[in-house]
Amino acid sequence: MKKAVRRILGALGIFVLATGLVAGGYVAYMQAHYYRIEDYLALTVEAPISTELCTETPYTAVSYNIGFGAYGPEYSFFMDTGALLDGTPTQGQYGKAISRDSVLCNTSGALHTLCEMDADFYLLQEVDEKADRSYHVNQRLMATQALPGYSRIWAENFHSAYLAYPLHDPHGAVLAGLASFSRYKVDQAIRRSYPVDDSFFIKFTDLDRCFTLMRLPVKEQAAQLVLINSHMSAYDEGGVIRAQQLELLNQVIEEEYEKGNYVIVGGDFNHALYGTGHAFACRQQYPAWVQDMGDEDLPDHFSFVPAENGMQVPTCRGADIPYRDGVNYVTVVDGFLVSDNVCAKALNVDTRFLYSDHNPVLLTFTLCA
Repeated sequence: MKKAVRRILGALGIFVLATGLVAGGYVAYMQAHYYRIEDYLALTVEAPISTELCTETPYTAVSYNIGFGAYGPEYSFFMDTGALLDGTPTQGQYGKAISRDSVLCNTSGALHTLCEMDADFYLLQEVDEKADRSYHVNQRLMATQALPGYSRIWAENFHSAYLAYPLHDPHGAVLAGLASFSRYKVDQAIRRSYPVDDSFFIKFTDLDRCFTLMRLPVKEQAAQLVLINSHMSAYDEGGVIRAQQLELLNQVIEEEYEKGNYVIVGGDFNHALYGTGHAFACRQQYPAWVQDMGDEDLPDHFSFVPAENGMQVPTCRGADIPYRDGVNYVTVVDGFLVSDNVCAKALNVDTRFLYSDHNPVLLTFTLCA
């Protein structure tokens, strides 16, 4: 009997030791591959164009988070949690897309939607170049092929080693970024690094958040258009990191305005914009991640451009459960803010979340003389 107990304890000890060695080795592997991309990184303007912008001329821009091609209506993401109105807890299922075919279908659908809008500028977020989570579908290349005739700027913002989590459907290794497209001359593009949560586990799973700042000359003007493609943090309890990110963004846009430049910021702000936090009926409780953002959070001379249908068409749906109209929590987290020397109006484009957990936003603007 004693020998049997000793054998069991011995086997248990070996198991615990082996598990510890594997876990320790994995942490060492993640740490060895971990780095943050430098701030003020110069970006390449591919396929440069010589045509310059003009004042008092209408232009269009679109912001769209394509969700790495995973978020069809049937999709839910393991990091998203919530609760139904009756208190039933909810949590997403998948760590990567359901299949390669679904990635191809969703990415193609998103790009077809963009092409139909025929915009002058496209600001895309969550675009995978090489990632296990999207079955190595090169969405950056697909976007480039779908949008010929545009200058292209790529800013990497997610570069993880193999994430073996969740265990039932590992997220895997990821190389992804922000993809920006322009029909007009871009003199310079730089990558600015947002503050991020560098706590031990989160730093391996969160994106290396950033924004792309592009400088476009304006014909016969000393001023430039400063066009920014931004993606703020999502999994940020209490909004602490997002507040730091907004502080940096505000500092940058205020400095550019003081230089006499025009400023437009588009992207995924991961905040409920201009009072839309409770704008839409649903069967879920108000999520803990939702923080409000409005003009009061911006510097003087800046304001958000509320979509004309912003109280009817949301731009983001909760991904803790598959999408059902009227059930999921929805709000507006995507859009544009502009300086007061830019005249603009916006429209949320209703895709019914067929290709992403986001809807695109279309901005029409003119630069005031």
